[in-house]
Amino acid sequence: MGMPSPLPVRDGVGATRLHVPLHGEWPTVAAYMVERFFHLEPERLLVRFDRGEIVARDGSALTRDTPLGAEEFVWYYREPPIEREIPFDVELLHQDDDLVVVDKPHFLPTTPGGKFLQNSALVRLRNLLGIPELTPIHRLDRATAGLLMFSTRPETRGAYQLLFENREVQKVYEAVSPRPAGWDPSRFPLVYRNHIVKNRGEVCVRVDDEREPNSETLIEILDADHRVVHTLLRPHSGKMHQLRVHLAALGLGILNDGFYPVLLPETPDDFAKPLQLLARELRFADPLSGEARAFTTRRRLQEAPA
Repeated sequence: MGMPSPLPVRDGVGATRLHVPLHGEWPTVAAYMVERFFHLEPERLLVRFDRGEIVARDGSALTRDTPLGAEEFVWYYREPPIEREIPFDVELLHQDDDLVVVDKPHFLPTTPGGKFLQNSALVRLRNLLGIPELTPIHRLDRATAGLLMFSTRPETRGAYQLLFENREVQKVYEAVSPRPAGWDPSRFPLVYRNHIVKNRGEVCVRVDDEREPNSETLIEILDADHRVVHTLLRPHSGKMHQLRVHLAALGLGILNDGFYPVLLPETPDDFAKPLQLLARELRFADPLSGEARAFTTRRRLQEAPA
């Protein structure tokens, strides 16, 4: 069980927890936070202490003068960023006492982060369904569309999370890639493996060819025309950006991918050019009932051959 928050979910968003050192050069918790959040105007942060918006584990408000070491963790609500609206809806596919399954659109993040708070699948669904305890069981990249599962109750959440940890969920994806010169479909189907490493502070993952593979994907051809190749992907592992990396390594970098095979400069979202990657199917034995579960997206990739 994680550490419970003393603050309730507000507008679909949970409070942020911050670890505060018990010892150090800062005389107060406020002084530490002013240095920690150096990009903020100090007085703007200190006013939040005056308003009682920074709280301890028991919910009591801290002040500007609370000494360092008095609290190891503090909680507060993030100040909402100025967000660009993501003009696509989450589609509800299934809801029961323990599980919610949705079709996530391209561009919408699974959880709040960075520039996106209200424009995240989690916050939208908490507000729509009125379930503050709603929590994602797994995640999709912001750029990827398709099936996403959420837990509605902490009591049964772990059972569903273990399905993913133990690789007991069959996941199927689709992708569309520009057709490369000299395209040879006879290589497929094939299983591609490599060792993927995620270094802290880097947006892209790296491939280490000297190490044993830790990622594996079965890749099949669904269709192709003179423009594109449409693939079906069955990942056996779940490494970050795995499908994007594997297809790029085969010369089939996914259409509209700004990360692989080459990291492009960051630009504003172009809603007319979504990443052509779709989480198509999820299949598993329900850990509570033993029932066979199968969910399929209602979305399709706009650049797939007709």
